[in-house]
Amino acid sequence: MKTRTAKSASHQQDSTNVYADLGDKSADQMLVKAQLVTTIAEILADRGYTQTKAAALLGIPQPKLSKMLRGQFRGFSERKLMDCLTLLGRDIDIVVRATPKRKGQGAVSVSFA
Repeated sequence: MKTRTAKSASHQQDSTNVYADLGDKSADQMLVKAQLVTTIAEILADRGYTQTKAAALLGIPQPKLSKMLRGQFRGFSERKLMDCLTLLGRDIDIVVRATPKRKGQGAVSVSFA
């Protein structure tokens, strides 16, 4: 029987992205997805929907919705998560603006109103 050993992960205190702290190569995308999934979960909980009812509304098989709500959302595109939010009555605005010259590369962030 194999035993798992805990991996020691260095992290930055007060970081804004736990995925980056863990060295995930797609940290920015994972953070955006986590924020979208968190909002979907909050809406479903506020409405008291069962997973079966929510899955039917969102057009997702219930087992896949269950995985998503438990943080296993790598198989979901950001677009699909945004579609879920619109089905739940949320508007989504995407704003593209120039990056300040001092930053170089752009970034994606999610804001909730």
